[in-house]
Amino acid sequence: MSTKATTDDVFAAPGEPEADRVYISQGGDWAEIVAEQAERGDETVVVNMGPQHPSTHGVLRLILELDGETVTSIRPGIGFLHTGIEKNMEYRTWTQGVTFCTRMDYVAPLFNEAAYCLAVEKLLRITDDIPERANVLRVLTMELNRIASHLVAVGTGGMELGALTVMTIGFREREMILDFLEGLTGLRMNHAYIRPGGVANDLHEGGIEHLRDVIAWLKKHLPEYAAFCNENPIFKMRMQGIAQMDLSQCMAMGASGPVLRATGFDWDLRKTQPYCGYETYEFDTITWDTNDAYGRFRIRLAEMWESLKIVEQCLDRLIATQGQPVMVADAKIAWPAQLSLGPDGQGNSNEHIKHIMGESMEALIHHFKIVTEGFKVPVGQVYQAIESPKGELACHVVSDGGTRPYRAHFRDPGFNHLQSVPMMCEGGMMSDIVVAVASLDPVLGGVDR
Repeated sequence: MSTKATTDDVFAAPGEPEADRVYISQGGDWAEIVAEQAERGDETVVVNMGPQHPSTHGVLRLILELDGETVTSIRPGIGFLHTGIEKNMEYRTWTQGVTFCTRMDYVAPLFNEAAYCLAVEKLLRITDDIPERANVLRVLTMELNRIASHLVAVGTGGMELGALTVMTIGFREREMILDFLEGLTGLRMNHAYIRPGGVANDLHEGGIEHLRDVIAWLKKHLPEYAAFCNENPIFKMRMQGIAQMDLSQCMAMGASGPVLRATGFDWDLRKTQPYCGYETYEFDTITWDTNDAYGRFRIRLAEMWESLKIVEQCLDRLIATQGQPVMVADAKIAWPAQLSLGPDGQGNSNEHIKHIMGESMEALIHHFKIVTEGFKVPVGQVYQAIESPKGELACHVVSDGGTRPYRAHFRDPGFNHLQSVPMMCEGGMMSDIVVAVASLDPVLGGVDR
């Protein structure tokens, strides 16, 4: 993508004063911007920071204008990781769409799946029909994924401040969680585990004991992050008072999640607009009152403990609901019919294959039709929001009554948060840009889609 500077303010409304220059994402090239800046004859310099990977888990380009080391202007350039996921979903069945949207925010893929499936279930009017055990498994996987996502945010953010140990131990704990998710879903990431109507399969053999081990490990090692960082004077100097946004600024920028709660505003969709039975779990909404990068870090640290509380409650509920279904009873929605985890990964269970291939022609025909054609969804549109590790993640789906979405659009919190980078960074130091971006924890797979 190239950028062009023009003196015509094409975005100015009639009668509105025009800006001295406007940058548009078409035509031109970098040489034109450099030449235009040189003609101004001032002491500022334009730096093309990126496309690279500073705390963004994907390629982000930042166009900086610097006066010495002070940032006078900063513009994020996105689109380098654009995958066309939303458009692709229009050409797949409703269930196949899960395989695409899980790849958006690939650090927290289970939240993409959950937002989409909850929206589809609303259109199908089966929200209240989802089995209890399926909801427990959804909450369990999301909260484990929340911890894993926060570990990446804290670990990579610490690494870029020079605290390499924070990154190495962060990925150590994350591996324990990914091992469990791999045992449950067959994959370390991009799981496609949450499906319209429930989840793909029940807890794996030995899953209860495996989950107990993960909980014990996290309880033992999570305190290390507070010991490393909370009162570390260098860590605090680099983060306190940096990338500040107060409540009114957060509201103007559409901020949510830890960025919003760092202003002291108590807003968590698991509490305010509960889904998947979150209203039945005991946990606290974590807030801070510093409006800065340090507050966002402390919120993520504390939220990991709250997620661990929820995971422990899920463990008790999984023990109590053993043997119960994990998919709606309606055979016209439940897809695929039966899954199991074997030594070669996830696939249809041997019993199901035996039934459809050797015992029932009707079952074979049904399986063929629901896999190739999918189910129809009533005409309508739905907006479903959930609380992802980064903030409000939402899915807007539109159905024309067919077997695939007419439109599927996602509100990724990272997309909204990146527009606040100029507000946080202009007037500050160039060295604080990485701290600011890391405190937002954007994942460019979700931003670009």
